[in-house]
Amino acid sequence: MLKNRIVIYPKDVVQLTGRSERYSQKLINKIKETLKKAPHQFVTLDEFAEFVGIPKDDLKKNL
Repeated sequence: MLKNRIVIYPKDVVQLTGRSERYSQKLINKIKETLKKAPHQFVTLDEFAEFVGIPKDDLKKNL
């Protein structure tokens, strides 16, 4: 993985949480709905970290 990525993908969520890819897709979509993002827009690491309550430094270490 690249060290300075901004965007998080469902496969990253699978790696971080140990949940299924389908769960990860639903979680990303739920974040987009909550933040009122269009389907083509990305979810950033900062947005993901805030939504799930995990410090972003911990996320970056584990990607």
